[in-house]
Amino acid sequence: MKIATYNINGINGRLHNLLRWLAEEKPDIVCLQELKAPDNLFPEQASLGIGYNAIWHGQKSWNGVAILSKYEIKETRRGLDGEPEDTHSRYFESFINGIVICCLYLPNGNPWPGPKFDYKLRWMERLQAHADKLRSFNLPVALVGDYNVMPTDLDTYKPEKYLENALFRPESKAAFKRLVDSGWTDAIRKLYPDERIYTFWDYLRNAYGRDAGLRLDHFLLNPLLEDKLVTAGVDKQVRGWEHASDHAPVWITLK
Repeated sequence: MKIATYNINGINGRLHNLLRWLAEEKPDIVCLQELKAPDNLFPEQASLGIGYNAIWHGQKSWNGVAILSKYEIKETRRGLDGEPEDTHSRYFESFINGIVICCLYLPNGNPWPGPKFDYKLRWMERLQAHADKLRSFNLPVALVGDYNVMPTDLDTYKPEKYLENALFRPESKAAFKRLVDSGWTDAIRKLYPDERIYTFWDYLRNAYGRDAGLRLDHFLLNPLLEDKLVTAGVDKQVRGWEHASDHAPVWITLK
């Protein structure tokens, strides 16, 4: 089984790219972030036309998450507990082919310091609390998506540039480490512990051409899925397509 995550950065504006990638790479399950579209404008018929069921939690102009699957999808949760006034469409959970698939789009948090960074840390605390509940279930679980965190120096082309960036602040990295240490495996790092691997390249300063990238998109697996992990990779070439998202699709395969 091949599971992918892709921050599409506007699903309707980049639908052609998404459909092309799906047709070429044929993932079984895809978690999408930054739909930037309300629920009524999600392109369900386009996904059905190439063999994918879809569920989505949209939001006008911002955020939005969706899950595409060749298998039947059972939606199990929208949003995280702990902050009822939070209306951002950032977390979507489903049960697919025996696996709990959690699609998330973690807040960016910039500028630091400030209320957006405080919200990011609160959101990570809420994610930790829910991940602890998920760990108590006797089910394989994958926490998949754009975490907006670079966990280590290996995850950015120039660590010194990002010392005051919310994505690389010690508080963000510590929260991510607490999550991993509580019983989750960073799939990419398990397979490639010492390699610089990027999933995002800014639109500015020819970042993609210079390979000045960041690793922001992660798969965290519980022990029942970690044992099934086979391969992982980044479809970097998609970032070079015309009118591309600033993220590339990332994927893992499970036996």
